[in-house]
Amino acid sequence: MRVSRRAAVAGILGALPAAALGMTEEYRIDPAVVADGIWMIHGDDAPILPANGGAIANIVIIDTPAGTVLVDSGPSLRYGRALKAVAEKLTGKPVIRVYVTHLHPDHGMGIAAFDPAIVAALPQTIADIARDGRGFSDAMYRILGDWMRGTEIVLPGRRIDQASEDFGGRKVQLMALSGHSAADLAILDEKTGTLIGGDLLFHDRAPSTPTADLARWRESLDALSKTPHKGAIPGHGPFDPSGTQAIMQTRRWIHWLESALTGAVQSGLDMVEAGAIAIPPEFSGMAAARYELQRSVSHLYPGLEAKLLPRVDVPDQ
Repeated sequence: MRVSRRAAVAGILGALPAAALGMTEEYRIDPAVVADGIWMIHGDDAPILPANGGAIANIVIIDTPAGTVLVDSGPSLRYGRALKAVAEKLTGKPVIRVYVTHLHPDHGMGIAAFDPAIVAALPQTIADIARDGRGFSDAMYRILGDWMRGTEIVLPGRRIDQASEDFGGRKVQLMALSGHSAADLAILDEKTGTLIGGDLLFHDRAPSTPTADLARWRESLDALSKTPHKGAIPGHGPFDPSGTQAIMQTRRWIHWLESALTGAVQSGLDMVEAGAIAIPPEFSGMAAARYELQRSVSHLYPGLEAKLLPRVDVPDQ
């Protein structure tokens, strides 16, 4: 079956609406305090759509003695500019660092609003954006239309090669992990014990898997669970004051997902049938559960079929 380009875009970013042309809305950015000097902007727990301008990722603002630190920057130049204005008004200090947790565009295309010299990411993330950024950008423009106006691919100017960074006495630990993508940055604020998990953590929102390695993801979740911390900020979904619920919930989902899709392949289900399998009650109330299951089938099923149903060639006679 020939897959159209638009269908391929949907498989990566998970939406097929027409482009929103001539839009004049502005992003609504409402930071909420989650710890001393830390605010979370809760992204829409939905697919990337014109209705939300692609603002589906959680963004973090940290007030430090040296200036304002951001973790992720949203999906567009327009969002990045609005975020900068809100953050600097909130803290009364200029933005001096923007961390990009991973390559996906809902988290990092807003860096177009900032000087690349203050934008930091893991080396693999920078390489991944350089490789895949144009394709992600094209897809975002097609889905979001005018929300993306003026947004260009900008590479972070700082490579994270250290385990921590100190901002005038407020220190953050920088953890180089992987699994949701080839390089996932998690951050621990030492002052409050707040863990910022990026898309390694989802909370009450089904995890997405467009570039996932589930085995490595589980290893990263193990590392996060062993890191002493208090509350946790996931990449998507509400703040987790327990610090453990998001880790456990994400782990349970990806374990169930891999097991369920493996069983579907072994049972001979096709991809449409696999996307319609029952979702356990513990997950059925999670935002976007059916949507992300169907996306994960498109992401993971071909690899599982190749692994579980290998081609058997007839030996030459």
